[in-house]
Amino acid sequence: MKAMILAGGLSTRLYPLTKQVPKPLVPVAGVPNAVHLINYLKSYGYDEIAINVHYLADAIVQALGDGSQFGVRLKYLHEETLMGSAGAVKPLQSFFGDETFVVVGCDDLTNVPIDKLVAMHQTKRAVATIGLVVRPRVDQYGVVVLDADGRITGFQEKPAPGTERSKLVNTGIYAFSPEIFDRIPANEFYDFGKQVFPELLEGGKPFYGYDARDAYWCDIGTPDEYRRASDDVVNGLFRMPGTRANGADPSARIDPSAHVDANVWIGANARVGAHARIGGPSVIGDGVVVGDGAVLERAILWAGASIGQGAILRDTIVGMNFRVEDGTELSGAVVANEEVPT
Repeated sequence: MKAMILAGGLSTRLYPLTKQVPKPLVPVAGVPNAVHLINYLKSYGYDEIAINVHYLADAIVQALGDGSQFGVRLKYLHEETLMGSAGAVKPLQSFFGDETFVVVGCDDLTNVPIDKLVAMHQTKRAVATIGLVVRPRVDQYGVVVLDADGRITGFQEKPAPGTERSKLVNTGIYAFSPEIFDRIPANEFYDFGKQVFPELLEGGKPFYGYDARDAYWCDIGTPDEYRRASDDVVNGLFRMPGTRANGADPSARIDPSAHVDANVWIGANARVGAHARIGGPSVIGDGVVVGDGAVLERAILWAGASIGQGAILRDTIVGMNFRVEDGTELSGAVVANEEVPT
């Protein structure tokens, strides 16, 4: 079965973290989210997966390879110019052929049951079906309104509190029938949310929403939601198949005098110095160095980061290979190297 991960965007909402790291490689518990998505799709039988790449494309291809390390086959679409979510799917029409296929966004961290979503899609003979989850507050999401049969009757984009017509939000997880390609022009920037879906609604096409209200879903594309996803994983609230939630890699070196909470993830070859204190939920990426006497509380440190002696970090995200100097105090910060690779 075939699926696609939409991964061509620049992830500007996570700047400066993503100035040097393309968004498919943004790590959740030390593992690129694209890898989590590949494992997720594979668990439902999707073993041929397309992925569009644009910004820092070579880094993505180098990290993911041909997919064999994950037990799948990856097909890359190199976009010289970004063509929008639907415009990126159109060139893959022959790849998907005449079967139902699934599209997910590379910002998704989820366990929405794809098998049930696709089963509903096929039972309804839908052109498109959107995976939906419930959010108590929906003013930062695209809201979807359904009738009693699950048919989509309307949308609201980030409605003001109290004006929402539904608590169901669009996860960016879609099932499509081949007919969807008739709705996407070739060689033109085209977007599912802004163009294809409103046109399906206006044309009265069979267009449905799958209510996955009990599923987990997080859009990791903003610092606040990224922190929430990381916290949920290391606290054991969301489990990702094939990866550990917390604990230290056997190659990590932790000084006996250091204190590390149970809900802390520590990566390969990380070093934690004498009398350092790491409070959870926190993530210490591969090769990170935490200096003597440093204090970390609810911190996320990407691979290769270095934290100086006596530094104090609270609710802070530190980007790849970034150096926090001795004695620095940071609270609620996001810091990263900002030079864009050429």
